[in-house]
Amino acid sequence: MKKPFTFIDLFSGIGGFHQAMSSLGGRCVFASEIDKYCIETYQENYGMDSGIDIRNVDEKDIPPHDVLCAGFPCQAFSKAGKQEGMEDETRGTLFFEIVRILKHHHTPYIVLENVRNLVSHDHGNTWKVIRANLRKQGYRLMEKPLILSPHHFGVPQLRERVVILGKYEPNRVDEPLDIVFHDLIKKEQNSIYDVVKDHPVDKKYAISEHEEKVLNAWDEFYHGIDMKVIGFPIWSEFFRYEKAPAEFPAWKQEFVNKNIRLYQSNQKFIDQWLKKYNDLKDFTPTQRKMEWQAGTNIDSVWEGVIQLRPSGVRIKVPTCFPALVAIVQIPIIGRYKRRLTVEESAALQSFPAKFISNANDQQAYKQYGNSVNVTVIAECAKRLFDL
Repeated sequence: MKKPFTFIDLFSGIGGFHQAMSSLGGRCVFASEIDKYCIETYQENYGMDSGIDIRNVDEKDIPPHDVLCAGFPCQAFSKAGKQEGMEDETRGTLFFEIVRILKHHHTPYIVLENVRNLVSHDHGNTWKVIRANLRKQGYRLMEKPLILSPHHFGVPQLRERVVILGKYEPNRVDEPLDIVFHDLIKKEQNSIYDVVKDHPVDKKYAISEHEEKVLNAWDEFYHGIDMKVIGFPIWSEFFRYEKAPAEFPAWKQEFVNKNIRLYQSNQKFIDQWLKKYNDLKDFTPTQRKMEWQAGTNIDSVWEGVIQLRPSGVRIKVPTCFPALVAIVQIPIIGRYKRRLTVEESAALQSFPAKFISNANDQQAYKQYGNSVNVTVIAECAKRLFDL
């Protein structure tokens, strides 16, 4: 790939693709986004107005470019049921906007990103239609779309996404692209503690006294029972039941019965634990549940990443930080007894620390959470351009 190359940034969000392509020597010639907060962030960082609805843009008005980038939404296609109806199947979807641009420009390279379940979405029809349409426009693709996560590249966030890479070679569309990625995937996983350091932060990120009490209680519970790999959620309300209620579905009965057996084999300790914490009466219903998802990789709640979820207090290993897009309750970094800061969210998406400066915390978390990961896209694009 020549440098500087040019690229367009569709459904651009805050500019994850822009960040990745710029790092490889690219220059953006067109960007399109409809979210007003993302448009502000894009303008502030790149000096470009991305506030354009691609559905209202004639493909002829888009400048020539070497790479088309798009993190397009996953939408079901109609099932036209006949080969000549492929284009009709996509009409009205945002993927159709990509196809019509490619049809006019014959862009040399495409880098697309989508959610993990794109391949199975609509019983596989969505991927089938996407692949057929891209091939029809002259693009060679990999046999299967890539499923990659930042943690594969040393960034401790578990966020699996589909990446579709394509090269315009209309005479070779039946030959799959041969791009090797296994050598890039790191065997040693970095921990959140490699990225997030213990430093003074605004007190608004600190956990409350009550939250600390809840987490201390569950830490004591984990150390006190005779089971270190807990393969089911802990539901304390059922400890003293004799058996699961018959009206519960089978899966729930199984979990309840496992809780009863756990209680029975640790009754002396659990009774003392419940007495110490007043039968958890001060805890909310969700705080009375715990999900240990860390295996034997850590031996304390305070070494993990903690989420206070509707399903309970969830403990995960520090190498697999939950995907930012899934965050409703911002995760707690156990060792530091505080929540992830906005700047640390930027690091988990491979952005500079102060990239978003014009938004409140919730808006900033949302913007980072909806972005592509810069490192993942940059590594994929490098391999594509080397072909």
